[in-house]
Amino acid sequence: MTIETITFGCRLNTLETEVMRTRAAEAGLTDAVIINTCAVTAEAVRQARQTIRRTRREQPDIKIVVSGCAAQTEAATFAAMPEVDLILGNEEKLTAAAYRPLGLRIADHERVKVADIMDVRETAGHLVAGMDGHTRTFVQVQNGCDHRCTFCIIPYGRGPSRSVPMGAVVEQIRQLVATGNAEIVLTGVDMTAYGSDLPGKPSLGTLVATILRLVPELPRLRLSSIDTIEVDDALMRAIGEDERLMPHFHLSLQAGDDMILKRMKRRHGRADAIRFCEDVRKLRPDVVFGADIIAGFPTETEAMFENSLAMVDDCGLTHLHVFPFSPRPGTPAARMPQLDHPTIKARAARLREKGQATLTAHLDREIGATRHVLMEKGGLGRTEHFTPVTMPGIAAGTLVLAQITGRTASGLLATPLAEAA
Repeated sequence: MTIETITFGCRLNTLETEVMRTRAAEAGLTDAVIINTCAVTAEAVRQARQTIRRTRREQPDIKIVVSGCAAQTEAATFAAMPEVDLILGNEEKLTAAAYRPLGLRIADHERVKVADIMDVRETAGHLVAGMDGHTRTFVQVQNGCDHRCTFCIIPYGRGPSRSVPMGAVVEQIRQLVATGNAEIVLTGVDMTAYGSDLPGKPSLGTLVATILRLVPELPRLRLSSIDTIEVDDALMRAIGEDERLMPHFHLSLQAGDDMILKRMKRRHGRADAIRFCEDVRKLRPDVVFGADIIAGFPTETEAMFENSLAMVDDCGLTHLHVFPFSPRPGTPAARMPQLDHPTIKARAARLREKGQATLTAHLDREIGATRHVLMEKGGLGRTEHFTPVTMPGIAAGTLVLAQITGRTASGLLATPLAEAA
């Protein structure tokens, strides 16, 4: 064994795991497990700790490195675990030097390398040749967040918003496409804040339009989660004018009730979200939306929850990512009047049931359609709408024109028509 990695959380974490693997290998680290944690919910932190303990039981002689947002915000939690050999902050984990002491016996006071993330003012793009187990490759364009939603601990794990210069992003994508990557996914923590810290303040829309113009050989460009209120005119034009920008957008909505949105300190209202979805649908009638929604936020009444439930239909959402509210220590929402756990759990279940119904309706509508499917491992692929497709016998990385012939509970079945040009 050399280096094993375990990733929790977002797409940016997935990308950074690949960077960490590379940096650790550069440092000469062997026989190690790197666990990249998430701090979004208490459950994510619990799962990380459980994984650490299980890893130590199953591999008693392995070196265990813990990093990521939970390590950044709760370093003491992991330092108290005797199973952990090294704890790295979100900035330290991306440098080879941070891993070098693991070749020696580490003094206890050297186990924790977590600096103040709020002091970080720049971010660099980290080029990886591809993503382990993925045919889509993630490219980081932004990190950190300057907003302070009352439920969110992530700004304290990621630091201030900072952007990768456009030229560096374009050059990374050119290199990735030249080596056969058919789909690039732009990632960040608050991606629609892109460029506010760069000279000239280019927007995310400017970046997207520049990529599409300067890398004409790029087959597919996809965006990770976006904040609807920050979407600019340039991005809307790109959505309407270039089909290489995939018609699937994951929205950071969080709730569908105006009072709850205000208490969350979100910057959009219910009407803003609905209008955004309507405007995009006019530009790309085949668009599909996913969204993050929190169930059981403090003070949420049944009527307020019903507004979030109704938002699924009002925005035409297809893929829901439901979070039962989890108070994070140090956030304002943790000090608000809390709902009881059974209510939160029941509301999350109702949202998931609604999400399954809208997903099923989407899958039914797809039957008979012709889609371009980018194949992954094990006969699985993704359409332009990020809908999973089962189509055995085709090599990973192949872009296939396919006829949708049926569905399962969570995906589509298809027959290949031709390999896409």
